[in-house]
Amino acid sequence: MTLIAILLGTVAAGVGSVWLAAVLSFAMLARYTQHMLSLAAGALMATAFMHLLPEAFESQASAHELFACLLGGLVFFFLLDKAELWHHGHEHHQGIPDPAAPSQVAHAEAVGHAGHHHGHHHAHGSEHRAGGWTVLAGDSVHAFGDGILIASAFLADMRLGVVAALAVLAHEVPHHMGDLVVLRQTSGTQRAALVKVSMAGTVTAIGGVTGYLLLSSFEDFLPYFLVLASSSFVYVALADLIPQLQRRLSLGETAAQVAWLGVGIGLVTLVSSFAHHAH
Repeated sequence: MTLIAILLGTVAAGVGSVWLAAVLSFAMLARYTQHMLSLAAGALMATAFMHLLPEAFESQASAHELFACLLGGLVFFFLLDKAELWHHGHEHHQGIPDPAAPSQVAHAEAVGHAGHHHGHHHAHGSEHRAGGWTVLAGDSVHAFGDGILIASAFLADMRLGVVAALAVLAHEVPHHMGDLVVLRQTSGTQRAALVKVSMAGTVTAIGGVTGYLLLSSFEDFLPYFLVLASSSFVYVALADLIPQLQRRLSLGETAAQVAWLGVGIGLVTLVSSFAHHAH
């Protein structure tokens, strides 16, 4: 039953986020990306601080060791980010590029969605293809790690797994919107871009099964994996998503950001409460 729940949760987070991103991106609704970033940041922080960390600290593991794991996790994800293998899709400092604005699409390609900061427009087809596959490789690494983290949450508590899957889905939507914009340029069609990113999203399920097999045999390590999942969520929210929201805005736009941040926190709380009663 737990394995089935992990598979459902990882597929929903990995592939469902791609299709939701496609609806927003291809329907020319990219202007809502800032709202999605705020919602995702709220969902990730709520999941980490209100669910994953409390669950880990209720175990028999030493608080000192768990805090050390949290610190180590933050440094680990920072180093992965520096290696440009993790969260490569959030480097659009002005949000997801508008498909209708060629200058922004050119900027997305010039920045090099996987971290290669080229100073020129990609003019050759071979460079387009190479850039596209680099995006997919980074996506696959990211998705595999997400799958393991979701599996650790489900193994700790079914309700916790649902919340973690929701948080991953929320923060992957703006990520995949950027991927789809770039891959639409490298692949030539929306359909080809959607298929490629969806295939990368299925790696989340592979990570989930791997996490289930590993952690089922090493249950004593489960609290540490929960803390590691928390460090990932906190790092993404504070080092990746929120900096993109730190711009000079009008009072109304700032209020909207705070409101959507609250929506993310409230959504996680609501889903947690619903899952608890259902469980």
